[in-house]
Amino acid sequence: MTDDELLAAERQLAECARQLAEGIVQALPGWVVSAVESRLPDMGPHHRQAAEAAGAAAAAAVGGKVARLLAADIDDQRENPMAVLRRAVIYPTEVLSAAGASPVERDDFAIDRFPDDVYNLAPVSFSDIHPDLQAPGLTWGAAKAFVHRQRHG
Repeated sequence: MTDDELLAAERQLAECARQLAEGIVQALPGWVVSAVESRLPDMGPHHRQAAEAAGAAAAAAVGGKVARLLAADIDDQRENPMAVLRRAVIYPTEVLSAAGASPVERDDFAIDRFPDDVYNLAPVSFSDIHPDLQAPGLTWGAAKAFVHRQRHG
């Protein structure tokens, strides 16, 4: 691969990362509200407002962290975006806890891997945040793998 081809692949990766980051920031507020609704189906206006505020906070904080991670050079990325996204469970968890929702039963793996996720909300894939994130997540992952292989073959 020529230097120009690698540069083009890196530009394509950067665009994939930008699209994924934008999608995550846009989807996080709705995911937080949906997560709260999934454990608190009779959510009144007060809890809905709390969930919406938590969703906005998640988009700003966690979405911002994901965006910064994805904007970094792949050789400087020390974790993956899903690991960062899983930290967003604190936002619906705080709303559910304040509402008095009971924690759910979880298996030993979930308890061990995600001890603070007492409502079992941690996303497994980008599509768990929003179905429209599946394709950008896969495209970004493939572009990252391609660039990594070209650099480090």
